[in-house]
Amino acid sequence: MKRVVITGMGAITPLGNTVNEYWQSLVNGVSGAKLISKFDTTHFKTKFACEVRNFDPLQYIEKSEVRKYDPFSQYALASAQQAVENAQIDFDQLNKDRIGVIWASGDGGVSTFEEQMTEYNKGNGTPRFNPFLYPKGS
Repeated sequence: MKRVVITGMGAITPLGNTVNEYWQSLVNGVSGAKLISKFDTTHFKTKFACEVRNFDPLQYIEKSEVRKYDPFSQYALASAQQAVENAQIDFDQLNKDRIGVIWASGDGGVSTFEEQMTEYNKGNGTPRFNPFLYPKGS
């Protein structure tokens, strides 16, 4: 049996955008559910959700790169960077072939797909899509 070691943690969540913020929210019984702010809920019965809030991708990603990533990818990059910083990893001292990252998302790229399909439906039928549609959704 091989061993796995968790050396660092990061978190971008509806309860906070760092591990400490997330933990403090858990300890204090804070709910991540709030009124939906990412889209108009006028025609929906449900008006609340657990959204990531107050996230600034520029803390983690160069401005010129931000538009290339769907929010779910931005969250992954940010939490991975936090985990590396938390672990105080010096990659020059490690065998990079023995390092891995485990990350998961239940629905990657949905906001980018929705945005592109909405733009397509507003248009004249000519298929014009952002060249980053596929990379942002993966």
